[in-house]
Amino acid sequence: MSRKTNRGRIRRFITFAWISLLTLLTVFLIYRELTAVLYILATLGVTALLIVVALADLSKREKFSTESPQADDAAAIGSGLSSSNRTSRR
Repeated sequence: MSRKTNRGRIRRFITFAWISLLTLLTVFLIYRELTAVLYILATLGVTALLIVVALADLSKREKFSTESPQADDAAAIGSGLSSSNRTSRR
C-alpha cells in the first residue's frame, strides 16, 4: 500500500471517529436534558464556522483558475430575453 492510501484511510477514520464522538455527546446531552449546554455548543460551532469562512482566501483560488468565466443568464430568464448560449429562431 502506498502512503497516500494509508493517509487517506487514517484521515477518514479520524473524521468518522469525530462524527461518532460528537453524535454520542449530543445524544447524551439530549437524554440528560442539558439543552443549555447544547445551545452553548451550537453557538460556538456556528461561530467557529463563520471564522473559518471569514479567514478563507477565496480570491487566491479565482486568480489561478484556467477556465473562462461562465455567462450568467439569470437576467435573461427574468426579463424574457433569449439566453446568451442559445441562438434565437424567428
